[in-house]
Formats: sequence, structure tokens, C-alpha cells
Amino acid sequence: MPPSAHADTRLTYDDLEHFPDDRKRREIIDGELYVTSSPSLRHQVLVGRLYVAIANHLAGRPEIGRVFLSPLDVVLSPHDVVEPDVLFVGSDQLELLTLKNVQGPPVLVVEVLSPGTRKTDEQVKPRLFARVGVREYWLVDPELDLIKVSRRGDDGSFRRVSELTAEDRDTLTSLMLPGFALALTEFFAPEL
Repeated sequence: MPPSAHADTRLTYDDLEHFPDDRKRREIIDGELYVTSSPSLRHQVLVGRLYVAIANHLAGRPEIGRVFLSPLDVVLSPHDVVEPDVLFVGSDQLELLTLKNVQGPPVLVVEVLSPGTRKTDEQVKPRLFARVGVREYWLVDPELDLIKVSRRGDDGSFRRVSELTAEDRDTLTSLMLPGFALALTEFFAPEL
């Protein structure tokens, strides 16, 4: 008797599109569903500040690429769909942009940590991003006023290249965004 074929039961982007629109963030990593509630006010303030800083930097340099903020699906494979807080698509990748989503790994992905996403953002996503070819990954920690920058190495893995803090008056820069500089004391300043 021939061996039976097992159906692939992992979720896909098509499955994701059939979930209700209930303001929850849904992502699929290796076919497994990750669901999180709406983010906090501090989270959204930091996402907005970072997006505006990058967008302002790119305003006079459109040849560098384009920046986007969530919600926007990034389809990395049929079984890997994420919704980064902020993402940057380089000018050498503009073919990834469709009217509906981003079809492939952006140059830069940014996640602002929340209690409900911390483990996924710190452990699961770096492995995924290394596997699919994201070049740089920023983890913004609003509890510690800290940004961890990881960059893709020659072997494809992410390596921590810097850990920057507002306390040390550090400035965030990136090889992916030539000329970009963000003072962390301003970035992490209390909102109102």
C-alpha cells in the first residue's frame, strides 16, 4: 500500500484574508497564526515619530526608496505574512510593491515592542527575516528607551551591530538609509 500524502495544514495568505476585520493584527509565520490586540498609545507615538523621521529624510532623496507604516501586509512566502510597524523598501526593490501589499523582504523592518509581541519580535521574527533576506532589523523597546539594530551578515544570519539608548544620548543611523540620523533623546521624549 503506498504511503498516504499528508496535506499541508499550515495557514497561508489566502487564509489570512478570510479572517474578520476586528482591529486585531494577524500575522502568519511558518503557517502559524499570531494575533495581537491594538497597540498602546506610547507604541503608536513611537511608530509615528519613526515613520515621520524616515519619511522626512526621504522627502529630498526619493532615489533611496520608500517607507511605509502598518497596517501593510508583507508577504514573504505563502506561509509567512507579517505586518511590521515600519518598513523601508529600497530603490532596488520597488518591484516588490503591489497595490495590495509588499511581495518579498524589505531592506529594513522595524518593530516597536509590546508586552504581547516581545517574544515573537525578539525570537521568532529575526529567524524569519534572516531566512528570507531582510537586510536590517530594528527593535524599539519603549520600556527601556532602547533600540537594538541587527544587520544581515554574509552567512545570512542577523548580528546585533548596535544597542542604542536615550540615556547615553545615542543617535540612530543606518547603512540602509544614507545620511539618516535620529537623536534618541528626542525620539523617546515623553508624549504630552
